[in-house]
Amino acid sequence: MKRQQGIALVLVLWVTLLMSVIAGSFALSARTESLQSRILFNEAQARFLAEAGLNRAVYELRNPDPETRWIADGRVHRFQLDGASIEIKITDESGKIDLNQAGEELLVGLFASVGIEYDEAIGLVDKIMDWKDADEEIRLAGAEDADYFAAGYPHGAKDAPFDTVPELIQVMGIDYEVYQKIQPALTVYSGRKNINLAFAPKEVLMSIDGITGEMADAFIAERHGIEDVNGQLPILAEGYNGQFRGGGTTFSIISKATLPNKQYAEIDATIRMGGNLQGRPFRVVRWRDNEHK
Repeated sequence: MKRQQGIALVLVLWVTLLMSVIAGSFALSARTESLQSRILFNEAQARFLAEAGLNRAVYELRNPDPETRWIADGRVHRFQLDGASIEIKITDESGKIDLNQAGEELLVGLFASVGIEYDEAIGLVDKIMDWKDADEEIRLAGAEDADYFAAGYPHGAKDAPFDTVPELIQVMGIDYEVYQKIQPALTVYSGRKNINLAFAPKEVLMSIDGITGEMADAFIAERHGIEDVNGQLPILAEGYNGQFRGGGTTFSIISKATLPNKQYAEIDATIRMGGNLQGRPFRVVRWRDNEHK
């Protein structure tokens, strides 16, 4: 009887231990699922707050009062919404270099501003021009279909205008590292041959002959101090000044919403003002969102 009681006690202890392990595993699983649900909820909340920020940007851009209208020159606009911090950065696309319209000198200056030798920059611009022109004539340092296939590319030159800025990576000689450096300065939406200094980012300003990074930073700092959209611009260099008026209808908007727990979501979109079939006052021509924990 004593032996049987001893065995029974051991079995009870084993069963108790097993039940404890099962209960602990269940509690851990429930805690993990609760944490995952909270993270997903926060991501969704931050995402919708970022979208609210984008819509607020459109509202402010349509403000008829030039003294209080948000200026789309890359300055950061901040406000609070439902306990979250919203940061919005708006850039008028007329301040960027249009891949389909800009002259060769401006594009050469852009490549040179990121450290590419002048002769190599000319060659890259020749390849860009051959990529988008409709003929088969090869520029001095350009490339057409035969050159692409000979170099191992699975495609030839497009022989048509750029539809997007990332398409630039397909041009011979332009790698991702170079693309990352020049991408903030480029657009396909302005339709302008020149650039609008009122809204030009630093990367664009540095593409102008004789403009250094320090000069561009100083110009942008002074420009951000102007609160009236019709105010006179500071002088960038001799012969380079103007007014804010005369912007375009297409804007790049970065909207970042940060929750009190530091979790955030960011939307990077390009929108064109003007109604659409759904009754919205703008339409999206490019959209990229990147949610972060």
